[in-house]
Amino acid sequence: MGDGNRRTDVRKLVARGRRFGIEQMVALGDVLFYGRSPNAKQLRAINDETARVVSWEPDYFFGFCYLNPKLGERAVRAEIDRCVGGLGFRGIKLEIANNAIDPCMKPVMEAAEAYDVPLLQHTWSQTKVRKRSFHSDPEDTCTLAKRYPNTKVIMAHLTGCGFRGVLAARVIDNLWIDTSGAAPEAGIVEHAIENLGSSRVLYGSDLPIRDLPAAIGQVAGSGLSAADQKAVFYNNAAKLLKLA
Repeated sequence: MGDGNRRTDVRKLVARGRRFGIEQMVALGDVLFYGRSPNAKQLRAINDETARVVSWEPDYFFGFCYLNPKLGERAVRAEIDRCVGGLGFRGIKLEIANNAIDPCMKPVMEAAEAYDVPLLQHTWSQTKVRKRSFHSDPEDTCTLAKRYPNTKVIMAHLTGCGFRGVLAARVIDNLWIDTSGAAPEAGIVEHAIENLGSSRVLYGSDLPIRDLPAAIGQVAGSGLSAADQKAVFYNNAAKLLKLA
C-alpha cells in the first residue's frame, strides 16, 4: 500500500541511508493510508507491511507497532501482543486517531510499560481548535507522559512542537523529543538541548516526507558539541530501543 514499499524501493532507501551514515532505521507502514482512524483489519495490514519491510532488511530496519487506541482495550492489546510480543517490534506508534489525553490511551500505555518499549506520539502545535479532538498539542503529550511516569514517551516532532513544546517538556524524565518535522529551524536543536539535556533529544528524519540531508543537517549544522551530536544521532536511541 502507498508508495515506496516495493523491495527495489526499500533497497534504494537502505543504500541512500548508508550513504549518509545511517546505520539503522525505524520502519513504519503507511499509517494514514486508511485515514486517521483505521479499523482492526486495516491496522493489521499496515503493521504487516512494516513486518515485510523489516524482513527484507532485518539488519537495517526494526519495526514500530501502529495502533488506533479508539478500537478498545481488547483490540489494542491483541495487536501489541502480535507485533511487539510476536514480531519483535521495538516500539509503538500513534498518529491522529485521538488526542493523547483521551481515556482510551490507558491500555496502550499500560502495554507499553509491560513490554518496556517506547511510545512515539505524533505531536504538533495546533492553531485550529477543532482538531484538538484528535490532534495532540505538545501540552497534551506532556500530560500523557506525566500520567504514566513508568512509560517511555517520545514526542514527535521538534520543529512541529517548536520552542513552546520544548519548554512544556522540561522536568518530565520519561519524555523524549525527536528532531523530525518541518524544515530545519535555526537554534531549535540547541534550545532543546539547553532545556532538556543532551540525553532526551533523538534524531528523527520523518522519511519520506523529509529527505535525509535536511534532517541530518539540522543536527550536524547546529552548534552542538561532538559529544552532544553523538548522543542525539545514536546513543540516546540505542539506549531507548535497546540496540546492540
